[in-house]
Amino acid sequence: MHQKNTTLKACALGASLLLALAACGSGNDSNAAAAVGVSDSALVFDSAKYTTINVTIDGAQVPVRWYREVCYVAKPVAMAATQTALNGSSTTIANTACGYQSMNIFVPESAAASNDTALYFAVNNSGWFASYIRASVADGASFDSATSHVGAALKAGYVFIDVATRSRGVAAADGSWPGKAPAPVVDAKAAIRYLRLNDARMPGSASRIVVNGTSGGGALSSIIGASGNSADYLPYLASVGAAGIDASGQSTLRDDVLAINAYCPITDLGNADLHYEWLYTAFGTRAAVGRNPNPSGSAQLAAKFSAYQQGLKLANSDGAALTADNMMDQIRQEVIRSAEVYMAAGGTIPDLGEAMPYTSAGAAKSYINDWLDVDNGARKVVSLDMEKYLKFVATQATLKAAPAFDQTGMSVTAASGESNLFGTDSQKYSNFTEYGWDNNDAHGDGIGYDDTGITGSRHFSLAATPIMTQVKLVNPMAYIGTGGSSGADTAPYWYVRHGTRDRDTAFTVSINLARALQADPNVQEVNYRLAWNQPHAGNYDVPEAMAWIAQALKAAAAKGL
Repeated sequence: MHQKNTTLKACALGASLLLALAACGSGNDSNAAAAVGVSDSALVFDSAKYTTINVTIDGAQVPVRWYREVCYVAKPVAMAATQTALNGSSTTIANTACGYQSMNIFVPESAAASNDTALYFAVNNSGWFASYIRASVADGASFDSATSHVGAALKAGYVFIDVATRSRGVAAADGSWPGKAPAPVVDAKAAIRYLRLNDARMPGSASRIVVNGTSGGGALSSIIGASGNSADYLPYLASVGAAGIDASGQSTLRDDVLAINAYCPITDLGNADLHYEWLYTAFGTRAAVGRNPNPSGSAQLAAKFSAYQQGLKLANSDGAALTADNMMDQIRQEVIRSAEVYMAAGGTIPDLGEAMPYTSAGAAKSYINDWLDVDNGARKVVSLDMEKYLKFVATQATLKAAPAFDQTGMSVTAASGESNLFGTDSQKYSNFTEYGWDNNDAHGDGIGYDDTGITGSRHFSLAATPIMTQVKLVNPMAYIGTGGSSGADTAPYWYVRHGTRDRDTAFTVSINLARALQADPNVQEVNYRLAWNQPHAGNYDVPEAMAWIAQALKAAAAKGL
């Protein structure tokens, strides 16, 4: 790996970048084609264009090179100066030209001459929302590497990259909505391709990309990791002037990555409502916590989960078919494992009837443990009451109304969900499930049976309707295990966490993701766990996650990956 990178850098010294790319290949990719992408000449990284800033990590001063707002596409979408959030609040952005399709690159000075250090690629799409360019590193900042993934990555000598992407809610200067799926995936892939193209000119190795994200960012991380090099995205990449797309629309670069570090991924959106309703109606949880505003809809959606789950043809942890009949036991086993890992690490869990403390937004809080009986001395779980556990989860944060994700246009929910991730760029949103479409009662929005007279089943089957393609292009389950030239190259290393107090997306989503990855022969390791006593959040386990990344990088090097 190091030798390939050094060879390309030496070759680049004796020729222009484009000639070097054509003669030597791109980045560390031994299979790179000699052809040059039509936008490559506009995407040359300027290695001298940086500002040196100083940060403090664990009390020690660390100089960092900051490459500011590097635009990673040749044809960025011009954005409106005023962006409006879902709650109606407005934000004025400074970089309307490329603020949603650029990245801030931070290189610790100690790694500036490195050919093979990792690139820590952070996507920042909470709730699948568009991510305007941000800088997680600022001059004079101070980091504790035990709690900050930013500080820990820089201390480890990794190049830290903040990546901006279009996604739901972002408004273009021409009044269109250019963040519709698969825009966030396309932009992230375009950023990866930029790194591959410029590997010879940049510190680190584009063959050692580790993608980090939480919530919608965890979902984006997951589809990036699952769909590497898939031809499905090439037309979209060409449209924004991504690196490595030639005149015939074929790829001359790779966009697969090495490792994924994902937290509470909100993914499998096309089926997420089924997951959610099945989980929270199986034991009557919705009714028990007084959050059942749409009982008929909940029942309809939950009833479809069994057939969906069976159709995945996944295996559970014992090797048997993973079905709706044994899924609840899988969740139970994962929660027990989470508690026992916590106790094995020295943690103490209160007895039944005692207060269980936790910290939220810096404040000390607690709840009464009425669902888990443990033996702290033996570090074992004695029993777990799943009905009470799910009720506990549902009291940590109010359950979403049904449908939980495709909600827009339904008076029964008075909420929005992820519906504005889908539809054409001339539509503010579109329902993306049959239930959402058929039950949309917002007259005049042009969406749903009420306005079109067309059922969801019929609408989504029409060739002119992009929805089902959009749903696929953001769903890792559609790509994991497809393998090689006919499908996608899934990242070989995965670290996935989902908090045991997380009510934002169903536990079944992450369990299915983990089981699918474990069945993929090209995946080397899946480190999956429900994180003890954590809500919908991420990067709460920095030392453990960073140790895993270091181990994955070492294992990959040993395997020549």
